[in-house]
Amino acid sequence: MTLALGIIPVLLLLFGFPIFIVLLTGSVGALAFYMNVPLNAVHQNLFGAINVSGLLAVPYFIFAGEIMSRGSIAQRLVDLVNALTGRLPGALGVTTVGTATVFGAISGSSAAAVASVGKVMHPAMTADGYPAPFSAGMITSVAAIGIVIPPSIPMIVYGASSETSIPRLFAAGILPGLLLAVLLAIFIMVRARTNIFGTTHAFSLSRLGHAALRSFWAVGTPVIVLGGIYWGFFSPTEAAAVACVYTLIVTVLIFRELSLRDVMNSAISAVTFSAQILVIISAAGLFSWVLTVNQIPQEIVGWITSMDIAVWQFLIVINLLLLVGGCFMDPLSAILLLTPVLIPVVNALGIDPVHFGIIMTLNLAIGLFTPPFGINIFVAQSALGMKTADIYRGVTPFFVIFLIALLIITFVPAISLVSMDMFMF
Repeated sequence: MTLALGIIPVLLLLFGFPIFIVLLTGSVGALAFYMNVPLNAVHQNLFGAINVSGLLAVPYFIFAGEIMSRGSIAQRLVDLVNALTGRLPGALGVTTVGTATVFGAISGSSAAAVASVGKVMHPAMTADGYPAPFSAGMITSVAAIGIVIPPSIPMIVYGASSETSIPRLFAAGILPGLLLAVLLAIFIMVRARTNIFGTTHAFSLSRLGHAALRSFWAVGTPVIVLGGIYWGFFSPTEAAAVACVYTLIVTVLIFRELSLRDVMNSAISAVTFSAQILVIISAAGLFSWVLTVNQIPQEIVGWITSMDIAVWQFLIVINLLLLVGGCFMDPLSAILLLTPVLIPVVNALGIDPVHFGIIMTLNLAIGLFTPPFGINIFVAQSALGMKTADIYRGVTPFFVIFLIALLIITFVPAISLVSMDMFMF
C-alpha cells in the first residue's frame, strides 16, 4: 500500500507527470493489488467528486476572468488607482499593487493579472526609472494576491474538498489580502524613496473624478459579486453566474470592446481550463476515497497526536511543506492532493478549517512566483519579454514580504476570523 499511495505518486511527480495521472496511478495501483472492492466504486467516486454544486462556480468565474482580461478593464483600474496614489513615493509601484489587488478581486486569476496589469504597468514603470527586474518581479509577485482576495478558485476547491463554507472562506480572505497589499505598498514606497526612482504628481480631484467615471463599471464587479454573497442575495455559485452576465454586459454592450468571436474564444478558453480542473478534482476524489477506506488520514492523526506536538510546531511544519509543494505543483493540484490528508489533523488539533484554508491558499500563492516552476514567472516572461533570470532576481525581495505576511496571518488567526465575522451577515 505504501508503494501504491506513497512512493509511486512521489516518483511520478518528480518526473513531471500531470497531477491527474499521478493520482489515478496511485489509486488504481492500490485498488488492483491491495484492495478487494467492486469496480462500480471507482466510477462512483470519480463522478461523485465533481457532483458538487459549489464547483459550478469554477467555470463561471474562469469565464468572467477571461472576458475581463480581453478588454480595457486593467487600464481603467490603473488610471483610478494612480489618481488616488499619485502623490506617494513609488506611485506607479503602489498603483501596480492596488490594480493587481482589485483585478484579482474581479477575475480570481493570478496569471490573468500578470498578463493584463503587466502589459500596462511594466512599460510605464520602465519609463519612470524603475529597474526592469524590480518592476517585473513586482508584477509577477503582487498578482498572486489574486487567489487570496475573493472570489478565489483555489478557495472554492478547498471548500469543496474540506467541506468548509465557501462564503466564510471568501470573507476570511479579505483582511489577509488587504494586509498583504499594504505591506507590499509600504515596501515599494520605502524602496522608491531609498533608491530614488519613480515620479509623483499632485492630487487632482478632476483627474480622480474622470478616472472614477471610466472605471465605475469595472469596479462594480467585485461589489456586486461579494456584496451579493455576504448580504445573502445569492450563493457563490449564483454569484459566479451573475459575474458572467455582468462582465458580458459591461465589456460587450457598454464598453463595446469585444466581438462575438472574442466572446467565443473566451468561452473556449474557459471550457478548456475548467475541464482540466474537473479532471484533477475527479482523480483527487478517487484518491481521497482510497486513503479514507484504508484509514490513512486517521493513522496520520494518531501518529501526530501521539507525538504531543504543539499547534505552532505543526503550523511551522505545514507552512514549510506547503511552500516546498507550491514550488512544484499548481495551487489546485496541491489543495486536492494534500487537503484529504491534512484536514483530519487540523480538526484534531483544534485549528479552525477556515483559518487553515487561508494559510494554505497564501502558501500556494507564494508558490506561483517561486522559482523554478512558478507559473506567474513564465507568464511574465512571455507578457513582459524579460529573461527568466532577471525575473528570478526581481521577485526575491517580494518573496520576503510575502513570508512576513504569511507568518503574521498564520500566528494571528484573528486576522482571518475577524475578517470572516466582519463580512458575514
